[in-house]
Amino acid sequence: MSALRFLKHFLRHPASIGAVAPSSAALAELITEEARLSEASMVVELGPGTGVFTEAILRKLPAGAEFFAMEMNPELADVTRARCPGTVVHVDSAVNTPHYLEALGRERCDRIVCGLPWAAFSDDLQDSLLGTIREVLVPGGRLLTFAYLQGLLLPAGQKFRRKLRNSFRRVTTTRTVWTNLPPAFVYVAER
Repeated sequence: MSALRFLKHFLRHPASIGAVAPSSAALAELITEEARLSEASMVVELGPGTGVFTEAILRKLPAGAEFFAMEMNPELADVTRARCPGTVVHVDSAVNTPHYLEALGRERCDRIVCGLPWAAFSDDLQDSLLGTIREVLVPGGRLLTFAYLQGLLLPAGQKFRRKLRNSFRRVTTTRTVWTNLPPAFVYVAER
């Protein structure tokens, strides 16, 4: 998906996109590095968007590990499937992740790599999503999600950070990826 097409899509659906440009390859490398995918047997991606993170996940996924993605936007799901042929991308809400894990004979996953636009969501939706994530992550499992640096100055960004810290045993942040538009960092939340 071209940058211009992505921007047009953002302008039409700001609550479901949450960004003016796709995530950078550098951010994808950082988020998948912090995920420690080599230790995982079941990985779920929430909100793959254009598949930048998906591509990095698939490169680093160990043999025998299972993976699927959840994307609400059918057009973006198609973009991810085209970018990563053979990848399972369910067009559904992330709150329905347990259903798709059960279909694979699993109750939980080791890692969740998340590109959801948290700041665009209501408090209730954030709480529901975080509840689902806690439900499906194994103890010691990791949620990796990112935030834009300028978001830390905004009340919504500060509130989301508190929610993460109240929801998980341990939450750390990574270095900033200055080459991302806008600059971003990764939250690493451990259950």
